[in-house]
Amino acid sequence: AIDEYKPLDATTNPSLILAAAQMPAYQELVDNAVAYGKKLGGSEEEQIKNACDKLFVLFGAEILKRIPGRVSTEVDARLSFDKEGMIQRARRLIDLYKEAGIGKERILIKLSSTCCSEAACVRRVLEAEYGIHCNMTLLFSFAQAVACAEAGVTLISPFVGRILDWYVANGDKKTYEPSEDPGVKSVTKIYNYYKKFGYKTIVMGASFRNTGEIKALTGCDYLTISPKLLAELSKEYVKLTPTLSVKEAQACELEKIHLDEKTFRWHHNEDQMAVEKLSDGIRKFAADAVKLERMLKERMFSAENGK
Repeated sequence: AIDEYKPLDATTNPSLILAAAQMPAYQELVDNAVAYGKKLGGSEEEQIKNACDKLFVLFGAEILKRIPGRVSTEVDARLSFDKEGMIQRARRLIDLYKEAGIGKERILIKLSSTCCSEAACVRRVLEAEYGIHCNMTLLFSFAQAVACAEAGVTLISPFVGRILDWYVANGDKKTYEPSEDPGVKSVTKIYNYYKKFGYKTIVMGASFRNTGEIKALTGCDYLTISPKLLAELSKEYVKLTPTLSVKEAQACELEKIHLDEKTFRWHHNEDQMAVEKLSDGIRKFAADAVKLERMLKERMFSAENGK
């Protein structure tokens, strides 16, 4: 798909890696990761963790052979509320990429957009001290976006389709025109706010359910699009006029706000959709991380246990 559509950048997450790791075409990467984990030794848990990190980096390295830009690699979602844990795992992933001959300028470390203080801490330690660029994912609320902008992180991935999913599941309205899609409206507001007040953080719309959402966000800094939707778009021959622009954003009537920890928590808590989708997203990524570890554990230890 990368060879066909030639994107600038690409992303991974535990769910994508779990699916790919079970495909015959990628068993060599899995075998290499298993061998790496066993070589480092330590407890069974440490070997599995090291193999898992190595597998993420091996997939990232393969992707980087095919794109000119950066690949996003995700820190274990189970560390979403552990600042020190996130920082240590991020540095570990960057070290593994370095061992593979890949510089940190080609990597975005994906972290859950949990708390205001965590965004600031990540920025201060990873970006400012170590020069590690971050992609703040599982972003659903305006409060999350403001916190990330004030922290000065490199890039955010505000979700579109998962927001739509929530409104369809929890409301009477089951279909939306693209311009009225609640996910599209969320990213539009974030983009306009960032551009109006001069924030440098890149806005990368993510998690699309249909091409209408994508076209409604034409002009956004970046969009991360699945191969399926890229295939649909490639069959369309229409001229797209940007719906988002810096000029229009600067003319928007938006007030600048500042969020400390308590105001962040209040504003985020007021958005029921964001609270539910953030926790749900963390749980699902964590569950897939556990499944991946179980698969690696079976590969690494079942033979020696006589299974």
